[in-house]
Amino acid sequence: MTVPAAMSLPAHAWAAWSPCTTGCVAHAADRVPATRVARRAAVFGRAVLGALVSGRRIAEPETLRARAAALLDSLGIRLEVAGDSTLSAPGTTGTLIVANHISWIDIIALLSIEPVVMLAKREIAGWPLIGPMVTRAGTLYIDRDSLRELPATVREMAARLRDGQSVMAFPQGITWCAGTGGSFRRATFQAALDAGAPVRPVTLDYVQHGAPTTVAAFVGEDDFGHSLRRVIRADGLTVRVNVHRPLRPMRDVDDRRRVAAQAQATVCGARLPLHHEVAALGLAR
Repeated sequence: MTVPAAMSLPAHAWAAWSPCTTGCVAHAADRVPATRVARRAAVFGRAVLGALVSGRRIAEPETLRARAAALLDSLGIRLEVAGDSTLSAPGTTGTLIVANHISWIDIIALLSIEPVVMLAKREIAGWPLIGPMVTRAGTLYIDRDSLRELPATVREMAARLRDGQSVMAFPQGITWCAGTGGSFRRATFQAALDAGAPVRPVTLDYVQHGAPTTVAAFVGEDDFGHSLRRVIRADGLTVRVNVHRPLRPMRDVDDRRRVAAQAQATVCGARLPLHHEVAALGLAR
């Protein structure tokens, strides 16, 4: 079988893979007028510049949260949060936060709720505008095609968790247009077991004027520039974040396979709440 370029096979048998391509991506509402597109682009540029001039202060929790919220607002994206109001669970360690993965916007949305350490693919470091900002924020990078780096990454995650830092990971390992495809990779859950840390499942979803949409999806051979232009043109875009109750695995009882399966069932099997059940944050431009 010939595999299209956008659906090229993974580098090795354990690498994450998704069949989603840019053909999966579509607006679910009319595009905003050109005048609003220009305004959003200008406001987004100023928001990014503000984040960049923050320098190393961007790693300070309140600064990072404020800058992330400003970026969302500049793009005209509403944030709706259901469930717990924080990502970290109470306890003496940090929390391993795991979510389904749809878009680069996922990272900004989650940081605007609570600044945590992000585990992200190495390519993001080289993105224009966004790359320098997330690097200064203390992001942990991983080469998703390299098995050799994985044990060291798990050890670093466990160390951060023991030190009380919460770490955000996307265990699907790759984006899906609807966010619920693929299997959760188990390696990141070993870090939680090693550190004795809770696991917080989180479900992300995107709608336009309440209708499901794939316009925010960053999949296949898409690039950041094209994705950004598409998002800026999207009308009524909302990212909905459902923060579930934490799982508290026990090292002597649970293994990473079991914990990963529990987290995936919670994240991907969750019914997202109706609009009247959520707290709406931010204003769309």
